[in-house]
Amino acid sequence: MGRIVEASISDRDMDMSIRNATDGSHPSQQDAWYLVQCKSRQDQRAEENLLRQGYVCTRPICRRDLIVRGRRQSVRESLFPGYLFINLPANVDWSPLRSTRGVSRLVSFGGMPLAVCAELVAQFQQHAESVVSPSFMNGDNVKVLEEGFAELDAVFVTLDGEERAILLIDFLNRRQQVSLPLTKISAL
Repeated sequence: MGRIVEASISDRDMDMSIRNATDGSHPSQQDAWYLVQCKSRQDQRAEENLLRQGYVCTRPICRRDLIVRGRRQSVRESLFPGYLFINLPANVDWSPLRSTRGVSRLVSFGGMPLAVCAELVAQFQQHAESVVSPSFMNGDNVKVLEEGFAELDAVFVTLDGEERAILLIDFLNRRQQVSLPLTKISAL
């Protein structure tokens, strides 16, 4: 076995790595990406074991802000919990994958593994899009992006669960409290 080579593409909220545990080469054009279903909460374990066996695999990681016991914590987790991508030649023997710790199965249809479009995996690598909430503090000025409230300025009050925020919007000469999805607001 050779050394582990890692090429990372990351931005503020998402990290995507292609790891190759063989000789440092990149996946060839004849190889295809496939989707591996991992056992419950064993994504990282499956990835580590596949790397030890010399496979090329990638698992999108995102950082998510959660409130735990009243405190905000930044947690790294899989973008697609329970799944990772693996790059394999079409004529490879699939049986070692099934017996790898952490791996449940190779996603297949009609008994044959279905290749994932290489462009899709490349898009994950190139355009890591924010899927987690930005860190807003009470009193921060934000801009509403949702239709109906579009381009209105608002004041962030608090999080409303993990996916929504409570805002104060000046509407009809009064401050109105509104709950909107986090994806529909941005920082000023």
